[in-house]
Amino acid sequence: MRAAAVSLAVGLVLADSSIAVLALPAIYRELEVELGDLHWALTTFNLALALAAIPAARLTRRAAPAAVFAAGLTVFAIASAACTLAPSFETLVVFRAVQAVGGAASVVAALELLPELVHPRRRALGLWVGAGAAGAALGPAAGGALTETISWQAVFAVQVPLALLPLPFLRGVPVRPAVGSARPGRPGLAPNIALAFLSAGLAAALFLVVLLLIEGWRLSPIAAAAVVSVLPVAAIATSPLANHVRSSRARAAAGTVLVAGGLAAFALLPQAGWAWTLPPQILIGAGLAPALAALTETAVANRDAPALHGGVTIAARHAGVVVGLLLLTPVLVGDLDRERAAAEQDGTARLLEAPVAPATKLELAQALGQRLEQTRGRIPDLEAAFRSVDAAPQERPALARLEDALNRMLDDAVTSSFSRSFLLAAALALAALAPIALPRKAPA
Repeated sequence: MRAAAVSLAVGLVLADSSIAVLALPAIYRELEVELGDLHWALTTFNLALALAAIPAARLTRRAAPAAVFAAGLTVFAIASAACTLAPSFETLVVFRAVQAVGGAASVVAALELLPELVHPRRRALGLWVGAGAAGAALGPAAGGALTETISWQAVFAVQVPLALLPLPFLRGVPVRPAVGSARPGRPGLAPNIALAFLSAGLAAALFLVVLLLIEGWRLSPIAAAAVVSVLPVAAIATSPLANHVRSSRARAAAGTVLVAGGLAAFALLPQAGWAWTLPPQILIGAGLAPALAALTETAVANRDAPALHGGVTIAARHAGVVVGLLLLTPVLVGDLDRERAAAEQDGTARLLEAPVAPATKLELAQALGQRLEQTRGRIPDLEAAFRSVDAAPQERPALARLEDALNRMLDDAVTSSFSRSFLLAAALALAALAPIALPRKAPA
């Protein structure tokens, strides 16, 4: 039971790196954030987690792991409550950073606690890796369901009791400092670099796909949650197959190729439609579990000071996410602006050809122009402009057809806008093959 409580905390913290993804569109609209800035709700958390992981691991080595674990979860819970009450996007971003610092302490301390609760040590490591991977994969679907049924604030509110839940189970867990006479040795450079590249590509599988589904194709958060749940289901369903491959290098390489292939498939979507996202998600999910597990185990297994090596691994993974988001976002925003301008020109031609009165065309053109101006840096919603037009009843069918045509044009433009970003993400994931192929040395 105590091992399950510790694993819950690991899954919760690493789910938080992605749980807000499906809440982003609601945050984007409610807090009036520009699309180019929206990624900071994710980037800040992952950056703070990456920066705090190694210092937190060093603290765990010198203090009692159970105390560091409890303190980290308490800070995480308080920051989650503050995110729930955040009055502005800037405030939300600040408390996301505080969440990450607390989360980093609890995750790395868990890597010292679990071997005391689960034997053999390799099984404890597998539990830590599995809890983190499950949390990161299931986060978006959970966030989407909470956003749709309650609000985006509920995504953070629900984390408060979940973060405090493991604390009573710490009674009886050894409280001695983890540091001993053994030297921690050098971190595994190759597997951590590979994790960073792979994580940079995986950022697209979450951030970009959700934006495409909700803001691009106008799915509701709960519908998008159902769609993106295919990825974790595929990861869970295919993970037993990876156990038949004994070589960790082969598992890491095969998983990386599947992830990169899925991301490249997203870049080649033939048209707008959620069903087209399912095959790429299955490929990514099938590659996610074996690649992350094999690389993390290679970086941490058979080493003294597991918290320190786990901290390096956490830092590498989340630094990769940050690099991915910072590289992908400007590419996406630039492509959206270019495709949007082309769509506006085509839309103007369609409007001029529409079989409605000139006065109605002029009124609609003004409403559309105002709507587009108000949503600079964002994906426009044309429905409000069409609703505002005072058209004659006989013109309504023609206007409805025009709205459908313009929305289809916008869907196609948005879908095309994401292509280069997905290709860049695929290239980042594929770059992980280089360090995977490097010859390995025994842990120092």
